[in-house]
Amino acid sequence: MEATCLVVLLRLCVQILAFPAYLLWYLGIWEPLCKKLFPYFMSVMSISYNKQMSDKKREMFSNLKDFASPTGALTLLEIGTGTGSNFQFYPVGCKIICTDPNPNFQKFLNKSLAENPHVQVERCLVAPAEDLHQVPAASVDVVVSTLVLCSVKSPEQVMKEVLRVLRPGGAFYFLEHVAGAPSSWTLFWQQIYDPVWICLFDGCHLARETWNDLEKAGFSELKLQHIHVPLKWQPNKPHIIGYAVK
Repeated sequence: MEATCLVVLLRLCVQILAFPAYLLWYLGIWEPLCKKLFPYFMSVMSISYNKQMSDKKREMFSNLKDFASPTGALTLLEIGTGTGSNFQFYPVGCKIICTDPNPNFQKFLNKSLAENPHVQVERCLVAPAEDLHQVPAASVDVVVSTLVLCSVKSPEQVMKEVLRVLRPGGAFYFLEHVAGAPSSWTLFWQQIYDPVWICLFDGCHLARETWNDLEKAGFSELKLQHIHVPLKWQPNKPHIIGYAVK
């Protein structure tokens, strides 16, 4: 009970400090401003994140070719492609369908494409992960999500769309920051920062238990690992990594 009261008190203090952002949000200014500025933030953050996580990403994507079609071609749909920071880890000749709800990422995406000519982009769609109706059912071999499920409005609907677009035997690869362990200091601070974090960082939730959504989705096989990544900021360290087979 004391811990809960302390969380509420500290959360209120953080929200007071963030009052200017809340005021801009109330006036309808913050959201469009955030949509324009967030890609610049992510372009810087993704470089640092990839330096810290390059080994983990290479390991995670090392068996992508195992899910190629019988012809040997690999068609990959990435939800929340953002700046295209995963392109460097994809195999040569991989065909990619990019999706992101924020069109302001496009120039950063173009830069990544120029730096990674070994991959081929079939098309780029401005679409939320919950609504991939432009992608036919059972049409892709692999779906990838990295640091995306924290900010979607409905993780359950995303899982339904992932299963719809994957062909039988296809795989969903994920790397996501998640809630800390129960009663941990990490979760304590996540609960304090979460409301302001959602407002400041384009809907990103610090304390989502995303592994529950994956376990309930109905995949035939799920390989999931909880890890702590070497980031400087404690509340973002808990991650899950792995893949699930349709």
